[in-house]
Amino acid sequence: MDFTSLLTSFGSRHCLVTSDASVSYEEIAARIRGWQAQLSKLGCRAGQVFAVRSDYSSEACALLLAITAIGAIVVPLSPSGAAKTEEYLEVGQVEGVFVLPRSGQWTFDERAVPLPRHELITQLGREGAPGLILFSSGSTGRSKASLLNFQKLTQRLGQKPGRAYRTLAFLLLDHIGGINTLLNVLGHGGTVVTPASRTPNAVCEAIKRHRVQLLPTSPTFLNMLLISEAYKEHDLSSLELITYGTEPMPEATLAALRDAFPRVRLKQTYGLSELGIMPTQSKSSDSLWMKLGSDGFEHKIVDGILWIRSSSAMLGYLNAPSPFDAEGWFNTQDMVETDGDYVRVLGRRSEIINVGGEKVYPSEVESVLLAAGNVRDVTVSAKANAITGQVVSARVSLIAPEDATVAASRLLCFCESRLERYKVPVKINISDDDHHGDRFKKNRFAAIEGEAQ
Repeated sequence: MDFTSLLTSFGSRHCLVTSDASVSYEEIAARIRGWQAQLSKLGCRAGQVFAVRSDYSSEACALLLAITAIGAIVVPLSPSGAAKTEEYLEVGQVEGVFVLPRSGQWTFDERAVPLPRHELITQLGREGAPGLILFSSGSTGRSKASLLNFQKLTQRLGQKPGRAYRTLAFLLLDHIGGINTLLNVLGHGGTVVTPASRTPNAVCEAIKRHRVQLLPTSPTFLNMLLISEAYKEHDLSSLELITYGTEPMPEATLAALRDAFPRVRLKQTYGLSELGIMPTQSKSSDSLWMKLGSDGFEHKIVDGILWIRSSSAMLGYLNAPSPFDAEGWFNTQDMVETDGDYVRVLGRRSEIINVGGEKVYPSEVESVLLAAGNVRDVTVSAKANAITGQVVSARVSLIAPEDATVAASRLLCFCESRLERYKVPVKINISDDDHHGDRFKKNRFAAIEGEAQ
């Protein structure tokens, strides 16, 4: 059964819900077929590459699925990422761009693509498979373009029973987590709920209004939610499960989340644009230890680094060398520790701070600072030092106004009483700047670069 037929089988169930409208599975399947007819009129063919620039909407989802249904390759783009749009179109060798505004008529602009085509795009075309191009956030450097076989992302859906959750669409369609949310919810006949915006208040309002059961998001947003206390002002009793991923979760944030939502199950997820989303099982709601599933995935740990082999892995990067070894293993660059069958992600290898030969993981220091009081957010990074090579530096934003010198001194004393000496920040900058990008993931590259100035 193809994916559109699977959607049709769910009939009149609610498929996608926005603040002012609801679309059934029958309706979304009809919209997909309507877009397929429109694609045919425009001369769009299998193997070609098309971008969809839109907010999260039923039309955007239908168009994305229609493009893949004709065997073409889709590049989801967020309106907020306009600064990099031209770069993405060029790297993805996009031949046409669909723009779906919040109001008004959609537009389609053809683009001339210089030959030859990228060998991976040609390879996917020869296989007759639809594709998906996702760009990394670039939070630790330049954005990389991953080309995935869309068929491999959907082929298991509908084969195994699963919960039909009412799920909030927090992660957008230009993110592997957003794609995974869409496909898994629709593949099991659940309901996707889109908030009016991705602020704590709007998310809580959507959960309350539409009785959302599952919230997949990032630790950065969950920290914002806790600081805002918006959850106290809304009835969130429908919420059963919160999943978090994309970056390490500070222990202080997880503990506070557990206290705020004692009846909600908390689960850590793990996935990469290059590999897809891996099945996981958290040891408990208050634990950062998790089991990595084996359904379509294998993993091994080499010198403390997690390696993964996936049946749904990308074909490769469009703008970087292949990261796979000869046997198809991918080095995630994530440092982990193990406890029997459980693993705990410590952080990216590139983010480790080396203080005179001693390793410091930013997430550990961040967790301590978040527990210090009057701290909205914190980003820890390396600062060059002539004696030890590197030292720890922290950029902190406060909840309430506080003299910067007094705050820095208070936070330093707090760290000194809880961390080994080499882990204590040598420098604490008090700043109101954001610590995250559009994907609600810490921008560590910006933090490191900022310290070098």
